[in-house]
Amino acid sequence: MRKILVITILLACAVIIKAQTPQWKNPIIKGFYADPEGMMYGDTCWIFPTLSLLEGEDLTQEYRDDWQRNTNAINTDYNLQTHLDAFSSTDFVHWQKHSEVLHMRNVSWAKFAMWAPSVLRKDGKYYLFFSANDIHEGELGGIGVAVSEKPEGPYHDAIGKPLISHVINGAQPIDQYVFHDPVSGDYIMYYGGWQHCNIVRLKDDLVHLRPLPDGEMYKEVTPKGYVEGPFMLYREGKYYFMWSEGGWGGPDYSVAYAVSDSPYGPFERIGKILEQDPQVATGAGHHSIVQNPKTKEYYIIYHRRPLGTSDVSKRVTCMDLLQFTPDGKILPVKMTK
Repeated sequence: MRKILVITILLACAVIIKAQTPQWKNPIIKGFYADPEGMMYGDTCWIFPTLSLLEGEDLTQEYRDDWQRNTNAINTDYNLQTHLDAFSSTDFVHWQKHSEVLHMRNVSWAKFAMWAPSVLRKDGKYYLFFSANDIHEGELGGIGVAVSEKPEGPYHDAIGKPLISHVINGAQPIDQYVFHDPVSGDYIMYYGGWQHCNIVRLKDDLVHLRPLPDGEMYKEVTPKGYVEGPFMLYREGKYYFMWSEGGWGGPDYSVAYAVSDSPYGPFERIGKILEQDPQVATGAGHHSIVQNPKTKEYYIIYHRRPLGTSDVSKRVTCMDLLQFTPDGKILPVKMTK
């Protein structure tokens, strides 16, 4: 009788857990969006993605008019990423769109190609780090930071210039991720394109750099296979460093990871956790991770390219379960429709 009672209780618990798991459909938001940064603010999940549109596509007249109004724009043959939108949800299923949370009008030095937002909250303010202008050495642009009183913005340039604007250790100043270390309290930024990744440490005001613990200002921590899109997750005393591999415009775009005892590395590559599935989608990468406060499940939020298209700009934002083995390794992600 006791055995039957225990089994009944376990089955009941399983049903409750299953009922709590959101049942979303991919892509989770409408439109072409990439590089999604997910963040939990209380019980609300926010997603800040890159607007994935290119000149020559079937854009709405409203968007074209908006482009013409943007007097900062200097290169209309480049991608039309003039602003960033955001999306919020309390159930991971239904998403509310917040348009133009950050626009180039509010960033004097941003001329074109604003992308790859990274967000966090500190002392009642919301900070949005972004890449702009896709620069080479000697050009104006790089990594900027904007601030707002509300998560939905509007955000305004916090310092009137890029926070990082030079190519250091071979890393193009793009694809920043700002990590708040729960152990030390440090605010650490991982960034870099062109197959190089740097670490810098931010002051508590989040708009200035300060030396790393070893005294360096910039430290390269590039793991094997790294291309761009770094991300850090702290879980059960371990630091899970992740990044994107392959070509961002190709089908082989993917995500790999390393595990370290320190947020400063070293980071030895373990293997891939997200890659294309010929039955579902290609070009899966540039991700972030959030944890459901109700179920404690981890969700990986990423972009991928629908089957049947090779257009580099046609990327959609999706979400799937991120699961771990008992010894702390990450299981390969199963992409779903």
